[in-house]
Amino acid sequence: MYETKLTVVGNICSEPTRRWVGEHELIKFRVASNSRRRNPDGSWETGNSLFITVNCWDRLVAGVGASLSKGLAVIVVGNVFTSEYEDKDGVRRSSMEMRATAVGPDLARCSARVEKFIAVGPDVRPAGVPVDEPGDPDCEEGEADAGGEMAEMELTA
Repeated sequence: MYETKLTVVGNICSEPTRRWVGEHELIKFRVASNSRRRNPDGSWETGNSLFITVNCWDRLVAGVGASLSKGLAVIVVGNVFTSEYEDKDGVRRSSMEMRATAVGPDLARCSARVEKFIAVGPDVRPAGVPVDEPGDPDCEEGEADAGGEMAEMELTA
């Protein structure tokens, strides 16, 4: 309700790791967002950097896991929070994390081929693949409900 919404444009700087947390699937990776500006002489000056851990849950996992990898340019939208922990020396630390609501390629820095997927229950199938449950009134073959579309992207940097 009172969460901080943020959009981060940057590069994935760690290999996405996928795991189960209870009954929910999670894929986690780090994004680096670096600011640069051009000086009057035409050279680039590096500014501040932001490193943020991105957590993708449940339905977002399939698309991210199939499409994104370390080094790719992405745009991530989600809610930001800080996570506190103790390091191996017992020092209290905090890090910034984001629970992503949307993740996609930055098409200003790469290209993507998008293919629709249909989400039916816990499974995700390519569009046009028959649904196992015949006569399902909510989802016919090759058709997705309003919230059931997912995309697979083939990225080229």
